[in-house]
Amino acid sequence: MAELLNWLFGQYADYTTLFIVLELIAVIFGVASVILASKTKVLAFPVGLVSTAIFVYLLWKWQLFGDMFINAYYSIMSIYGWINWSKNKDSHELPDYSAQTSQQQNALLKNNDAQSSIQVEHLHIKDVPILTALATATVAFVASIYYFRPVINNGFSFDGAVLGLHLFTWVDYTDMLTTALFLMAMWLMARRKIEHWILWIVADAISVPLYFYKGFTFTALQYVVFTFIAIWAYYEWQRRYRTQHRRQSQTAYA
Repeated sequence: MAELLNWLFGQYADYTTLFIVLELIAVIFGVASVILASKTKVLAFPVGLVSTAIFVYLLWKWQLFGDMFINAYYSIMSIYGWINWSKNKDSHELPDYSAQTSQQQNALLKNNDAQSSIQVEHLHIKDVPILTALATATVAFVASIYYFRPVINNGFSFDGAVLGLHLFTWVDYTDMLTTALFLMAMWLMARRKIEHWILWIVADAISVPLYFYKGFTFTALQYVVFTFIAIWAYYEWQRRYRTQHRRQSQTAYA
């Protein structure tokens, strides 16, 4: 047991208390953000911003620049998603009941919950080109980060730095994959697309062993929680979508 604990948390012996506390806070806010997103709560984005902002700082200090840029992107997309979800929620205001019959009023009032919440959607074919471009740009960007990593680690100096694809490891290639999945998922999440949860599930599951290998145990455990939440959230959003359209149909019929 002692050996297991040392393997999981031994690397934290070299960390300052501040870094450990900040990572824990980022993990807690990250989990809270995913739970709120699963319930289609706009609050998911400002809560998530706290987590991503902290990780940007920590990853900069740890010199994990690829991961740092990912979290910087998350921060930007969180602001976009916050605005998009808020507009969607505000656009579903209650109608004027004065000209409705009593039967129509009852149907509209019953539909109030669905109309006042975030309306989720399925992926559309027009989203595919954007996702393809985003994935391509992401892989190219992360690959360039790892290609020039010797220069970055050398204080951004080319003196004595050795470059080449032969220096890439399986961790680098896995990072390219998960980064592309995460960035696509974040964009789809901001657009309220149900399928973003599938991308989260795959990327989160891959990230668990990846972050354990990198030595960030708390972050790896966070992705374990993320995976289970994403599985539940996918089915929850599917249920919400069916309920949302059933109520809309009932209102239209009334």
